[in-house]
Amino acid sequence: MQAIRRLHTLIRHTAAIAALSLTALAAPAAHAVDTQPGQGVKVVVLKSSLAEESFQTVLVMKALQQLGYDVAPYKELDYPLAHMAVASGDATLIANHWNPHHSEFYKAAGGDSKLSRKGVYSAGAVQGYMIDRKTAEQYGITHLDQLKDPKLARLFDSSGDGKADLVGPNAGWGGEAVVEHHLDTFGLRPTVDYVQGNYTALISETLARFQDGKPVLFYAWTPHWLSNVLRTGKDVVWLQVPYSAMPGVQAGTDTQLANGKNYGFPLNNQYIVANKEWVAQNPAAGKLFEVMQVPLADISAQNRLVHQGEKSAADVERHADAWIRAHQKTFDGWLAQARAAAK
Repeated sequence: MQAIRRLHTLIRHTAAIAALSLTALAAPAAHAVDTQPGQGVKVVVLKSSLAEESFQTVLVMKALQQLGYDVAPYKELDYPLAHMAVASGDATLIANHWNPHHSEFYKAAGGDSKLSRKGVYSAGAVQGYMIDRKTAEQYGITHLDQLKDPKLARLFDSSGDGKADLVGPNAGWGGEAVVEHHLDTFGLRPTVDYVQGNYTALISETLARFQDGKPVLFYAWTPHWLSNVLRTGKDVVWLQVPYSAMPGVQAGTDTQLANGKNYGFPLNNQYIVANKEWVAQNPAAGKLFEVMQVPLADISAQNRLVHQGEKSAADVERHADAWIRAHQKTFDGWLAQARAAAK
């Protein structure tokens, strides 16, 4: 909550100050050429359709603009195609690559031979399955495979077919393959339905069910606005899996976390992934991608503002500007390192 209040306070500066800040961030500096190592170089940025990933993407774009790069408005593309486009040179970067979550997409696009992935942009993202705390405590539910019991599964039935309804990730996100694998591996198909579609709409319905006092079962991750609304340990709890079981290139991965819990997904770090050849030609940008880092809590706080209705392009610009002002020394440090790399 403190992070959200801090971000709100910064955003609510006077219009004059906001305008000045935006101008300072967007306009090329009238200094020596070495402060603008990207001058004349075009950048094509991609992101998924998730509104929750716009903030991180815009921060990268603003930093590139300060280095003189000609950054076009970002384009939305699903993760598999986005990785392919960056690898082929049709696009420059994607600022929301999850590792190892997107490892299949990374490998399919050519991996390290085509893509540059250096420096952690946001560290320690958690994923897994959650249920409301009230139901967990009342029925002693701690593990996903307990839902093989039809009586327990029926608690989470919202469609009327007697099976638990598990709200999961969209097709093309990467997480859907893990969910499908878990349902098969843990023998949950007879009692659990995978509800897939528009995750944002489905999770809003899930939140409404929770607020009505009904049991809920859903896939979740951090950073995301939901973690600021349904609080872990107070409103909802993570379910553990009986053992590690990952599909595809992640087969054999141990998903147990440092706290001894096993939520079924490995801890993920987020990276800025760029075209490898382009990075070699633009060392300033390459260094920027390597050193930029944003805390998960700050991303979640901004995501909650989006959930509350501040989701227009102008809103996200204000959020990014406010974050930069609050972390000006850090932001300037990234630019200094990038400019030094260009020399």
